[in-house]
Amino acid sequence: MTVEPHPLKPYPAASEARPVYEIARVSKTYARNQLVALSDVHLTIHKGEFVSVIGSSGCGKSTLLKIMAGLMPPTTGRVVLEGKPVVGPRRDIGMMFQQATLLPWKTAIENVLLPIEIREGKAAARASHEKAMDLLRLVGLGDFANVYPGELSGGMAQRASICRMLVSDPAMLLLDEPFSALDELTRDFMNMELQRICMERHATAFLVTHSLAEAVILSDRILVMKARPGRIVEDVRIDLPRPRTLDMINTSRFGEIVAHIRDLLGREAYS
Repeated sequence: MTVEPHPLKPYPAASEARPVYEIARVSKTYARNQLVALSDVHLTIHKGEFVSVIGSSGCGKSTLLKIMAGLMPPTTGRVVLEGKPVVGPRRDIGMMFQQATLLPWKTAIENVLLPIEIREGKAAARASHEKAMDLLRLVGLGDFANVYPGELSGGMAQRASICRMLVSDPAMLLLDEPFSALDELTRDFMNMELQRICMERHATAFLVTHSLAEAVILSDRILVMKARPGRIVEDVRIDLPRPRTLDMINTSRFGEIVAHIRDLLGREAYS
């Protein structure tokens, strides 16, 4: 099924950006092929692009994210990152979850360096100490490097998690509702921080979220998914200028985009 995108302005520099992540004909079935979680998903994400996926619970968003992360194989189809098939977890894939999942017995900087320590050993982690410090300074945690997670607020812990995700210089950032457990004000702040970091590092990101406002404020494109079987029914391209600000939420254009996606979700729920 070919879906024509909503006629919004293309994401910035689409013609010049190179593909980073490519998914072709991906399907996923469970229960001896009796349950179809995903069906014929096609997706290309370009360098520096921020893409979100939104849909009702059970539409396959988390399944798609796990396949993209190499945590679960597709039943059919091909998943390629930087020209190489994704067949398992990789160093060039950074992932962030709903909870910070920091180890309570390690300091903030020790948690940031943990992926390097696990993959390459303590010597490599020590050699990356200044790089980790630079990341902590980037997110405003330079003075909290030696603080334990129990002494950090929820927002500070998630900022440390962002640093841990970035420390290996991943080609792709996968975000599984990373700020959903935070209060609204902190969540807004973290979304602006995430945008700033992604723009500064020209990062390529894919976000799973249930929040329409969050998806629109962060994304260059939003993929709307339909459940049973999960598939992308529209690719909505966001024409709001960057850097985005929270004031944009009150503009008519922002409201039009949200209304269009909400209408899509409503139609899919009752189709």
